[in-house]
Formats: sequence, C-alpha cells, structure tokens
Amino acid sequence: MSTVTVAKPQAKQPGRGSRRMSLPVLLLIIAGVLVLTSAVRLITGADGITSTGQMSTALRLAVPIGLAGLGGLWSERSGVVNIGLEGMMILGTWFGAWAGYQWGPWAGVVLGIVGGALGAVLHAIATVTFNVNHIVSGVAINILALGVTRYLSKFTFENAPQGSSKQSPPIDSLGTFDIPGLSDWLITLNQKHWFVISDLAGLVGGLVTDLSPLTVIAVALVPVTWWVLWRTSFGLRLRSCGENPVAAESLGVNVYKYKYIAVIVSGAFAGLGGAFLSIVASNVYLDGQTAGRGYIGLAAMIFGNWMPGGLALGAGLFGYTDSLNLRGGTVNVHALILLLAILLVFGAAYLAWKKKVVPAVVTVVISALMFVWYATTNEVPRQLVTATPYIVTLLVLSLSAQSLRMPKADGMPYRKGQGK
Repeated sequence: MSTVTVAKPQAKQPGRGSRRMSLPVLLLIIAGVLVLTSAVRLITGADGITSTGQMSTALRLAVPIGLAGLGGLWSERSGVVNIGLEGMMILGTWFGAWAGYQWGPWAGVVLGIVGGALGAVLHAIATVTFNVNHIVSGVAINILALGVTRYLSKFTFENAPQGSSKQSPPIDSLGTFDIPGLSDWLITLNQKHWFVISDLAGLVGGLVTDLSPLTVIAVALVPVTWWVLWRTSFGLRLRSCGENPVAAESLGVNVYKYKYIAVIVSGAFAGLGGAFLSIVASNVYLDGQTAGRGYIGLAAMIFGNWMPGGLALGAGLFGYTDSLNLRGGTVNVHALILLLAILLVFGAAYLAWKKKVVPAVVTVVISALMFVWYATTNEVPRQLVTATPYIVTLLVLSLSAQSLRMPKADGMPYRKGQGK
C-alpha cells in the first residue's frame, strides 16, 4: 500500500509578501510622473516646478539628506539602529566650520567627517560593547552633540571676527562648476517650456549646473556603497551581521568588528553631510543648522527599503520639497496640489484593481478634496510651504510602511558567543 506525502505550505516570511519592483517598471513609473508633471506645468503656468534652478537647488539640498541616509544604511545593515544621525550631523557642521575658517574648506570637510565619526564611536561603544538600547543611545548622542557644540561655540566663535556664540566666521567656498556647453544648452532648452522636453532638460540641467566638488563626491558615494555592500565579501559579512549575527559568528565573522566599522562609517557619512551644510550650503556654521535633516535622512533610508538606489530617490524627493521653500514656493506648491490629486486618482484605480475597496474609496475622497482645494485657491500659505518637507516625510513613511523589509536583526541585542 503506497502512501501519499502532502507537502506542507511554507510559512510566509516577513517582508517577502510583495515582489521587488523591476527596473523597467520603475523607469516607466518615473517617465509617467514626468509626463504628468509636464502637463500640470502647462495647465497651471508654474514653470518653476521643473526649472533648472529648481532642480539644482533640490540637488544641493538633497545631498546632506542623502549622506545622512547612507550613514543610516551602513549602520542598520550591520544591525545597529542609528537614531543619532542628527547629532553626528551637528558635530559635522561645527567641526567643519571650526576647521574651515582657520585652515580652509577642505580641512573643514576632513574635520567634519572626523567629528561625525567621533559621535559614532560613542554610539558604537554604547550599543555594541555595552548593549545599551539603540534608541536610547541615539537620542543621547543627539542631545549631547547639541549641548557640546553650543558650549564650544562660546569659546571659539564668539571671540572670532564676524563670529558669535551661534554663528561661525565666514568660510571660504569650495567653488562651483558647470559642464561646459551642456549646461547652457540645457538651460536654453528648459526656458522654451516645451512639453516634456523642457522638463527633462530642467531635470538633467540641474544635475550638471552649479555643482560643488563635494556634491559630485556625495553622489558618487551612492554607487560606491552599493558596490561595497553588495558586491564584495566585506559587504556580505557586514550584512550578515544585520541579518543573523549568531550564524555569522559561527562562520568565523568577527561581528563586533564589523558592527564597529559600520557605525563609524555611518557617523563619517553623517559628519560629511553636516560639513556640506556649513561649508557648501551656507559658508557659515549656524546654531540649529541641521534642522532635522538627520531624521529626514533616516526617513529616506526607510523609504528606500534599506537600499542605496531607493535611498537616493527618497533624498531627491525630500530635497525637492525643501527647495520649494526657496524658489517660488507658494505658487509651485499650489501647482503640485493638482499633481498630487491626479496621482491619487491613479492610486485609487490601482487599489480598486487589487480589490481593496475601502482604501480605494478613501483615496478617491482625498483626491476630490485636493481638486477642490486647488480650484478654490490661487496660492498656499507660506507656513505650509515651510512645513512641506516634514509633511512629505510623514506621508511617505505612512504609505510605504506596509511593503518594507528591514534587516532581521536590526536593533536586536547581541552578545559575543550567545549562539553557543
């Protein structure tokens, strides 16, 4: 008599419920958003939403957010949550400015990296060696960095020419450059305001116009991070510490060493982002200069699902919304309300296709309210423009939270030899 073996269905693993979006699909979505944005620009007359100047400003504002996000990516891929990115950025702004006005901007860049790394060493000692709760340690780093920099400013900047306890003396610029020929041609093409073509020219033109050398370095760090973490044996060992440190240790990986390296690199990236703010973005250190960009960088990392490419897209989105506060914000944000309303219609159609009736209805209602808001107003309040980056941060996190997969051992306590 033969027996029949029935295979048991495997349990669904966390974070594996949805297929990863392929590159062609992602490019198609980006192209569709570009076409819709161009159509909205023609309807509203808000040419500034895709101007070269707007895109260039967005890139400059996205760099510190992206660097903080890269720092969080390195740390959390090794299993250490780094809420202290904001504090490490603060240390980067102060050390960068302190060295920059005395010995030049490049010295400031180096000391900014060192300042952020020093904060990361404290975080690593607390979380890796002494097993302190990662959130508690990160918050402590943020508070400590704010207090230390304010204290040091009173003894350094207050007595310096053109300085005060809340501001450093001016720092020499690193300079900017354009791509000869290409930048001018793209600016001219963007100013013609043609459908899609001018918008694409504005997007590309922003990437090759008024560039700082530090911007180029920061952008290059995204593919470098991907290559190191996903194409080298070092990266494989580091990521294994964030997925299953006990298994990694059983294979001979020094988990403590890799966690320390990852957290220190994390702080160095955040410090570089802080140095960018004080040396490139404003040429001066200001109290409160980071303005929560460390937290927004963490949000960009989560939006990007702990991957460098997604992180770069998230940083670009947050940088763009931040740039609206500097260039024609009230008119441009009003135009983007119409774009958001249209996108919500497509979102509702997708939810209906997935037979998610209640979310689809809610999305339709929100879209209708957005259409009414756009039709009954000509501008949005200035206060809303200022708050736009933070509103976008909350919306992105709330909408993307259902399809994320963090490293399995991220934030979990680990002791050497605990698997024995």
